[in-house]
Amino acid sequence: MAIRRITVSAMVALALLSGTALAQPKSQLVLAIGGEPEGGYDPLTGWGRYGHPLFQSTLLTRDAELKTKPDLATEWSLSEDRLTWTIKLRAGTTFSDGSPLDAEDVAFTFNEAAKIGSAVDLTALDAARVIDAQTVEIKLKKPWITFTENFYALGIVPSDSYGEGYGRNPVGSGPYKLVSWTEGQQLIVEKNPNYYGETGPFERITFLFTEEDTSLAAAQAGQVDMVSVPATAADAPPQGFKQIVTQSVDNRGIVFPFVKDEGKTVGDGKKVGNNVTSDFAIRRAINLGIDRNQLVEVALLGHGSPASGPADGLPWSNPEAALAFDLDQARKVLDDAGWSLGTDGVRVKDGQRAAFPINYPASDSTRRALAETVSEQLKALGIEATATGKSWDEIGRIMHSEPVLFGWGSHSQLEVYNLYQSSLGGVEFYNAGFYANPAVDQHFAAAQNAASLEASFADWGQAEWDGTTGFGARGDAAWAWLVNLNHIYYVTECLDIGPTQIEPHGHGWPITAMMQNWKWTCE
Repeated sequence: MAIRRITVSAMVALALLSGTALAQPKSQLVLAIGGEPEGGYDPLTGWGRYGHPLFQSTLLTRDAELKTKPDLATEWSLSEDRLTWTIKLRAGTTFSDGSPLDAEDVAFTFNEAAKIGSAVDLTALDAARVIDAQTVEIKLKKPWITFTENFYALGIVPSDSYGEGYGRNPVGSGPYKLVSWTEGQQLIVEKNPNYYGETGPFERITFLFTEEDTSLAAAQAGQVDMVSVPATAADAPPQGFKQIVTQSVDNRGIVFPFVKDEGKTVGDGKKVGNNVTSDFAIRRAINLGIDRNQLVEVALLGHGSPASGPADGLPWSNPEAALAFDLDQARKVLDDAGWSLGTDGVRVKDGQRAAFPINYPASDSTRRALAETVSEQLKALGIEATATGKSWDEIGRIMHSEPVLFGWGSHSQLEVYNLYQSSLGGVEFYNAGFYANPAVDQHFAAAQNAASLEASFADWGQAEWDGTTGFGARGDAAWAWLVNLNHIYYVTECLDIGPTQIEPHGHGWPITAMMQNWKWTCE
């Protein structure tokens, strides 16, 4: 995020200029819950993937339990061959500028997003076409059930006015419209008077793009109504604030190079393979030998939960794939595989020391704490894993040949596919370890060919562990998933935000997904 520092005094002035006085009326809020999107508020380039797009409507939405609810779409069906979606739209919908929204705008949004290479997954799209003013047909190149995620994430834009600069002056049919955006400082939005749904009582909301220390100072001074806080600052809400903790799949885990080092390179010479982590016994022992409860206490100060997979707690995860912490069993796995303790306390097999770095982005204090704690824990197994901070550019060059501590977490099953599908080995940051298992690929193919999103859940779970194999810790142990972060907010005692979703990765503003339910409780 391109964020400039803003002082508390400047923030107060901004709040006053926006018409938001320090003594908040119930119709206005000031939020400091994260950074601004560098590319602006354009859903065709990724805005809204990790929370509600705010200015735009989507075809479908999810409630607090992540169950599907209609939004712009009133009916939707998938053909028997799984290649054609037919979607009926809400009648009488208009954009915030008063222009009508119909099937032409929906078809344009999908076709244009695919043409420009949207950050959402549209690779399976053949074409979207208008059937009539309230009906759009979306044809796919192949059965691809995760295409459904676009119905929840891709905000609809106006076909007759979308173009260059849209992201800085968005027009949509969502609950709010943009009033002003001072880049690096604040965004002010107001209710969209043409919105068809519930918006709650708040007529104006100001988002402040402040750094963590400034945001906390503002909360302590009573100048904001909500602030997101790191684990290191939790458990001491300022006077007049309560602490809200939301569960998340904002996870952290270590990806292992899955194949041996045979001199292979990809791209511009990036090395592939590692002769230590390619050994199943090493990966299995690490998954058994990491005390994840200790990681939560030490690195997250208690604000999280142990992670066993990339989608813990979501309907398509498989809790049967997890392994319990068992140090003795971990040592036995290594002993049985021929990894013997050397004189320096590090195991050796066929002249190869059980040693490797755990790389993490040097600027991330949480990942540093996790890497250092795992490093200490693995010494008890005779594994020398050195916590090593690097720049993202450096990580990009070594992530196929050395373990890396990554963060993921999404409401989409596509993320699981991207992390473990064999054909995506080395594609961007997906499947960095070049994991491959034909049985897992077959489960993925079955899931993508399902008749509905809900019908696909069992196949995603089977890919994690089917009783014989899978990508999870009980199977190939291609990752050592460590923790799921809690998302922590200080919220003024007068603001009731109601039930919250299991939140995805912390990019964007996931807490705003249920904003229509927020209420002011003080008179």
